[in-house]
Amino acid sequence: MTAVTDQDPTEHADQPDDGARKAAGTADRNALETERAPRTDSAETWDDGLIARRVNETAEGDRFPMTDSRSAVPPTVTPLVYEGSLRSRLEALRQLVGLSRTRLDSRTLSQAGRVLDEASARRRLSGQHTVVAIAGATGSGKSQLFNALAGVTISETGVRRPTTAAPIACSWSDGAAGLIERLGIPPRLRRRPLPSGDGESPLRGLVLIDLPDHDSAAVQHRQHVDRILALVDAVIWVVDPEKYADAVLHERYLRPMAAHAEVMFVVLNQIDRLPGEAAEQVLDDLRRLLDEDGIALGEYGEPGTTVLALSALTGDGMGELRETLGQFVSERGAANRRISADVDIAAARLWPVYATQRRTGLSEQAREEFSDRLADAVGATAAGEAAERAWLRNANRACGTPWLRLWRWYQDRGEPTTGRLPGRTQADEEATARQRVEQAVRTVADRASAGLPAPWAQAVREAAVRGSQGLPEALDELTVRAGVPTGRPPRPGWWPLAVLVQASMTILQFLGGLWLLGQIIGVVTPNLGVPVLLMVIGIVGGPLVEWSCRMAARGPARRYGLDAERRLREAASGCGRARVLDPVAAELLRYREVREQYGRVVGAGR
Repeated sequence: MTAVTDQDPTEHADQPDDGARKAAGTADRNALETERAPRTDSAETWDDGLIARRVNETAEGDRFPMTDSRSAVPPTVTPLVYEGSLRSRLEALRQLVGLSRTRLDSRTLSQAGRVLDEASARRRLSGQHTVVAIAGATGSGKSQLFNALAGVTISETGVRRPTTAAPIACSWSDGAAGLIERLGIPPRLRRRPLPSGDGESPLRGLVLIDLPDHDSAAVQHRQHVDRILALVDAVIWVVDPEKYADAVLHERYLRPMAAHAEVMFVVLNQIDRLPGEAAEQVLDDLRRLLDEDGIALGEYGEPGTTVLALSALTGDGMGELRETLGQFVSERGAANRRISADVDIAAARLWPVYATQRRTGLSEQAREEFSDRLADAVGATAAGEAAERAWLRNANRACGTPWLRLWRWYQDRGEPTTGRLPGRTQADEEATARQRVEQAVRTVADRASAGLPAPWAQAVREAAVRGSQGLPEALDELTVRAGVPTGRPPRPGWWPLAVLVQASMTILQFLGGLWLLGQIIGVVTPNLGVPVLLMVIGIVGGPLVEWSCRMAARGPARRYGLDAERRLREAASGCGRARVLDPVAAELLRYREVREQYGRVVGAGR
C-alpha cells in the first residue's frame, strides 16, 4: 500500500493526534489547489512538507542530496524529434482534420484534434527524457515500488486508504521541468532520486510519476490518474495477487489502452506473499487476462507489454525491472511509440466516417442517364422532331405542286376549331418537366452517395439539392434559346433546281391547256397530240418532282432535327453539369482526398 500523507508542512512527522492530522490534510489540499509559489531559499528547498522532513530525520544528520527539479541555470533542452513515418502520419492526420472540418462535427474530430495538440506539445519538450507513470489500485504497492526505484523514501506509504493523494514526480536528470509542468505537478511535489555511487545512473533520462489510486473513492484522485495517463510516455501498471483480475482495471484502463502495449509494463508486486509456485501460476493467469484484453505481450523478442513479477518490499525482481526500464529509457523511443499508438486509436475511431468497402463515385452511365433525364424534361426529342417537320414543310412549300398546296390550304382553313381535345396545358407540361428534373437530381444524388460513409453521403446529397434550386427555370430559358430555330430552315443547293423543274411542270400544264383552248375556239390549228402531251407531262411531272424532292429531303430534314435535338441536349446537359454534377463531383473529390489522407494515417505505421 502506498501513500502521500496529507499533512500540513509545519506539522511534525510523529505527531499522533488524529484531529491535527485531519486539519493538516485539509491545509495541504488547499495548498495544492492554490498552487502557492515554492520557497527559493536553497537551504529550505526540501523543507516543504512532512515527506521531506522524514527523509531528513532518517538521514542520520546528513542533508539528503535530493533537490528540486528547478535549477539556477536552466539546462539546455533538446526537443523531441519524431521519426519519419510518425511525422508523415501526423501531417496526414492534420490535413485530414483540416479537410473534414466543414463535413464532420467537432465531436467526431475531437480526439484526432487532441492527438495533434498533444503531439505538438510533446514535440516542443525534451526528447532526452521519458515520462513513466506508476499506476495501480489501492494497496498494490505502487508507491513502495516508486521508492524502491528512487532508492529512498519519496512517496509516503501507509495503511490509510486512499493513500496517494496527489501525483509526485521524480526526475533522474535535469531538463525535465517542462515535461513535469505539462502534467500539472507543482514544484513542491518534484523530487530527485538518491545519487548513484558508481557513476551515472542507468535510469538517467527517466521521469517517474507516482499516481493516486485509480480506484480511489475520491473523484479528484481518479481525475488526476485519467489526465496524466493521457500525457505520459509510458505506464507501469502495478497489480497485486488479490486484485490483478479486477474488472475496473481491465475494462476501464487496460483494454482501452491495448494499442499502447509497447509503452506499458505490467508488474505483479508482492510475490513474497505467494508460497511456492503460486507466483508463476498467478503470473500465467495475468498474462492470460492481458491477452484477452487484446494487449500484445512482449515475449520471445516481439514488441509488446513487458510483464514482470517482483517484490518491492524484499527487492526480489527489482534488478530485472531496473535493467528493463533502463534499456527502455535509453532507447528514447517511448514518446514516438506513444504518439503513434494515439494516432492508431484516433484512426480506428475515425474508420466509420472515412472507410468504405465499395467503389464510390459517379459512373459515366450515371452521368449519361442524368443528361438524358434532363433532355427529356426539356423535350429535346420533341424539339428535334419539330425541327425535322419544319424542314420538311419548307421543302414541300418550295417543291410541291401549286394545286396540292392550294388544296391543303383550303383544308386547313375549312377545318372546324371545335371538337379538338387539347393534349396538355402549359401548366401541366411545366409541372411534369419539374417533376422529371427533381427525379433526375434525386437519382444522381443517390447513385453518387451510394456506399459513402454517412457524413459524406449527406454532403453529396446536400450539394445536389443546392444545385437543383432554380434548375427547372434555367432549363426553360435554355429551351427558348437553344430550341427549334426561328425563321426558315436552311435550304440545300439542289432546291432552286427542284423549284425550277416544278415551275416548268406547271408552265407545261398551262401551255398545254392554252393550246387546247386555242384549238377549241379555232385560233390554233387543231392538233391534240402536242398540247395533250404537254399537259400530261406537267400533270404527272409535278407530283413526281414533289415526291422526288420529299424523298431527297428526308435525309437533310433528319439531320436538321438531330442537330436541333443535340444542341438542346448539350445545353441541358451543360446546365445540369454546372449546377448539379460539378458540385457533386467536388464533394466526391474531397472525399477521395480525405480518404487518401486517411490511408496515409492508417497505413504509414503498418
